[in-house]
Amino acid sequence: MQPLLLASSSPYRRELLARLRLPFSSATPDINEAPRDGENPIELVKRLAQEKAQALAASHEQHLIIGSDQVALLRGTILGKPHSMERAIQQLRSASGESVHFLTGLALLNSASGQCQVDYVRFTVNFRQLSEAAIIRYLEAEQPFDCAGSFKAEGLGVSLFRSTQGDDATSLVGLPLIRLVDMLLVEGIQIP
Repeated sequence: MQPLLLASSSPYRRELLARLRLPFSSATPDINEAPRDGENPIELVKRLAQEKAQALAASHEQHLIIGSDQVALLRGTILGKPHSMERAIQQLRSASGESVHFLTGLALLNSASGQCQVDYVRFTVNFRQLSEAAIIRYLEAEQPFDCAGSFKAEGLGVSLFRSTQGDDATSLVGLPLIRLVDMLLVEGIQIP
């Protein structure tokens, strides 16, 4: 089996990939993540996922390299990572009673053959009506300032949801495992 490399520094993505019980390493790709003029969110996440994988190809020959990128959309506007309590409060106020759409781009690059599979997965979170007190209690408890949308779905953030829709809940955390397994099977990796 070719060595598997996760092109990410995200601890959330590493935790997800570990679920597949395949040996892997990880490295941080150095790419410019700014959107291009006229680029829609789907094109953005697919391009960035592929660029993350390709950024490590020269230094990791003979590897299967996984790249992933995600955006959260609220009323068509991209929500970034809040990085502060104030921005997280604003994001959750805006999301209260609304639907936030998560688009997660995924790429699997075979650095030996140059073959690259690229796709994206959509997942929607419908938020409850959130009081100011509930928002602050949540943010103080979990401090999700490095998470797009200001919540951790794998933790207490699920208490903010009214419902979810999508084919792969792992895409919400940043690495769509169902789609990744499809790609790995194409490369001859048997799971389980």
